[in-house]
Amino acid sequence: MQTTQLGTSNLHVSKICLGTMTFGEQNSEADAHSQLDYALERGINFIDTAEMYPVMPRAETQGSTERYIGTWLKKSGKRKDIILATKAAGPSRGFGWIRNGDTDLSPANIRAAVETSLQRLQTDYIDLYQLHWPSRNAPIFGQKSFDPALERPSVAIADTLGALDELVKAGKIRQIGVSNETAWGVGEFVKQAGQQSVARIVSIQNAYNLVNRSFEQGLDETCFRENVGLLAYSPLAFGQLTNKYNEDASAAGRLTRFPATWSPRYMRPTVFEASRRYAELARTHGLTPTQLALTWCYSRWFVASTIIGATNLTQLKENIDAFDIQLPDELIAGVNAIHAELCNPGQ
Repeated sequence: MQTTQLGTSNLHVSKICLGTMTFGEQNSEADAHSQLDYALERGINFIDTAEMYPVMPRAETQGSTERYIGTWLKKSGKRKDIILATKAAGPSRGFGWIRNGDTDLSPANIRAAVETSLQRLQTDYIDLYQLHWPSRNAPIFGQKSFDPALERPSVAIADTLGALDELVKAGKIRQIGVSNETAWGVGEFVKQAGQQSVARIVSIQNAYNLVNRSFEQGLDETCFRENVGLLAYSPLAFGQLTNKYNEDASAAGRLTRFPATWSPRYMRPTVFEASRRYAELARTHGLTPTQLALTWCYSRWFVASTIIGATNLTQLKENIDAFDIQLPDELIAGVNAIHAELCNPGQ
């Protein structure tokens, strides 16, 4: 498995990252440990989680994903073999059970979140600590444009960075990153880090897939010039890009298991149509829809690592195997032709 330097950091991460948000909801602890073992066998050294996982977020299961990883780390003794990333929840999106709903990115909350994650993960340090979503009003999670009417009080980026810098200096986290961020946000984090001489972000974890290529609309240049690596999440668009929901509306997966309100952007009719078109294109070139969707992410120059998730080892194997596929120019042209007609329906 290829590795790459993550931004300006000293972290060298595998080009595929194991996403774990199914651990504790769709996967048991034994399942989780099997996936972690297999990923490591295949050369994946990068594991991503979050304090709010698993999804669908519930008070009864919150933190289970980190706990499962923690028991695996204790049992396997593989802590030094992996790059471990986790995330702090931002302002409450109805998840009142995380720190009693006090989840804005204040220094006190950042410190509390890190300490709790360290306990669950059974480790002394976190390699990459990320802010799961911004404190401020920003267009995320399917909101296509910025709306000034949604402005609200928020924690200053300078204050959040100051707290993160203290934790870096204390050795509790090694590097920092953002998630679900905008081009303005990335630029502001970099600027504030320079002005304060504090820890600088090295990564951004944003959605990127065939039905959501919005990263290419300015964030690609921003991250290139500031040397911030993209960790692409949802490469299969919650399973839509496997085309299984077009073939069977009741197919097992997050879009049928969880309420439609959890991921409305992937339930748009244009997403179903785009998924059908990409599936036809893939099969014309002898690929499965899954292979095309993943290989697209794996092969983009601006993607530092692609976060994949699976509910069983068969899926995980197929997802990893797709890394070795090369997309011919004709297929890339076909992808771009569909994209021109159905531009970012899953944004």
